Amino acid sequence: MARFAYRAKKGPREEVSGHIDAENKNTALHRLTAMGLFPVSVEEEKPEHAAMHRNPFARFKKVAIRDLSIFTRQLSDLLEAGLPLVRALTVLTKQTESRYLRGIISELRDAVQEGNPLSEALERHPKTFSSLYTSMVKSGETGGSLENVLLRLAEFQETQDELNNTVRRAMAYPALMGLVGAATVFVLITFVIPKIVSMFQDLNQTLPLPTVILLNISHFMRDFWWVLAGACFLLYFTFARVAKTREGRLLIDKTKLSIPILGQLILRAEIARFARTLSTLLNNGVPILEALTVVINIMENEVLKEEARAAHKEVMSGSSLAGGLGKGAHFPVFVNNMIAVGEESGALEKALVKISMSYEREVDKTVDLLTSLLEPLMILTMGLIIGFIVIAMLLPIFELSFIAR
Repeated sequence: MARFAYRAKKGPREEVSGHIDAENKNTALHRLTAMGLFPVSVEEEKPEHAAMHRNPFARFKKVAIRDLSIFTRQLSDLLEAGLPLVRALTVLTKQTESRYLRGIISELRDAVQEGNPLSEALERHPKTFSSLYTSMVKSGETGGSLENVLLRLAEFQETQDELNNTVRRAMAYPALMGLVGAATVFVLITFVIPKIVSMFQDLNQTLPLPTVILLNISHFMRDFWWVLAGACFLLYFTFARVAKTREGRLLIDKTKLSIPILGQLILRAEIARFARTLSTLLNNGVPILEALTVVINIMENEVLKEEARAAHKEVMSGSSLAGGLGKGAHFPVFVNNMIAVGEESGALEKALVKISMSYEREVDKTVDLLTSLLEPLMILTMGLIIGFIVIAMLLPIFELSFIAR
């Protein structure tokens, strides 16, 4: 169902405007006429069009997963307390902290008030509510247990947020240390080294080889910084262009999976997300083919996504999910065996939950291992670079003092 913005005559002089939901433009015109209005203009709005009108920068905004999980849990609590859906959404428009999310909730309330299901209202905001979210809400509406589905959704989002935060924490310290170290080295080489070395050159002293190397690096960075900047920009532009193609994404994601330790972290995090998402959908009555389609859409690694697509085709042709995933090269034997046991026993959802819990624990262990290795490695690398700079600066001083003796 689409949404149309209209202007219409209510009387000889009065003109009104607003929004109306209908299957197509002709239906919208009939509805307006039935309301006693004379349509002047009726234009279809694109999803999140109203939010764009309120804020021209809305397309660049994104609702944080934490805010979305709080909204979902609060909506579940209000519905469980017996509030009608429209009243619950009205309450949330007043107490939600994010202004952008408040605007979206207000639009949801208006759409539901006009007689549309919540799932259809959610589909108008695909950037905020994923296909997983919409599919689960639709299943909750069909089964008459919307508040329970929303509660499971909130718990799922909180688990995913915790998993993402775990991976981010593993990357934060090395990234910060590398950035600070690179900035320090850049300042030393570009500004400090030339001033110190110039003193020895004024004395016509022959500089040691490490000092000469460091001085050449310093001159290059000072005089040809634009070459470095251009090379960085070219690399970024090339990477961005390659990443937009399917073949490029496959190559990049395959390279990521081949990196020691980091590849295992990516693989385990993706399998944990795959298993938990699929179990959540199946638990709420979503058919397995539709559930797999939703899961594939939210997967991030293109290599694993291709294997999941192949498994989806196998299931569509009558094969088992375990058999379809087993034909790929990256889903571990443990995962396939657990899924096979779950399919044979009729408890696939429970098997997927066990897989997700197991791999979430593995993610935590891999993050701890990665952090314990990266920290000393970064310290050693920066120590060697700074040590070389210090030695290159001190060697002329030692030689000068030796000559003075």
